[in-house]
Amino acid sequence: MRRVTAIRPAGHWPPASAIDRVVLDADERPRRRIVLTGEKGTQVLLDLEKPVALREGDGLVLDDGAIVQVAGKRAPLVEVSTARKHDIVRLAWHLGNRHAEVQVMGEKLRIRRDHVLEDMLKALGADLTPIDAPFEPESGAYGHHEHEHGA
Repeated sequence: MRRVTAIRPAGHWPPASAIDRVVLDADERPRRRIVLTGEKGTQVLLDLEKPVALREGDGLVLDDGAIVQVAGKRAPLVEVSTARKHDIVRLAWHLGNRHAEVQVMGEKLRIRRDHVLEDMLKALGADLTPIDAPFEPESGAYGHHEHEHGA
């Protein structure tokens, strides 16, 4: 089985060079050790000293130099926006106060579908748009997004 020797962050390698792609949801991407199977059947062993949060577009560099791309699995989300741009900070605070996972997308936020949170956001004046997209929640103050592991 081929082994992952390094992780290249999205934007730091040519995606067209990928030999395969693994599709993982947000809960499957924080990893230290796992066997992954790509869409074309490539099996790889990720075995790192410390856990890493794999992100959309990252490249898993294999022991033979080939790269397998990490793709985020589409999930039911809600995109949160506001008419007044500074109100997004207030909405983010309310979501954080409820320990909800949040993805920051410029002047918009994304959360997993949750009718309780959606009702709260509507009551606070948010505009909500249901979408299906990969989810990349913030890792938090104590989370780390480390790359370039191994040789």
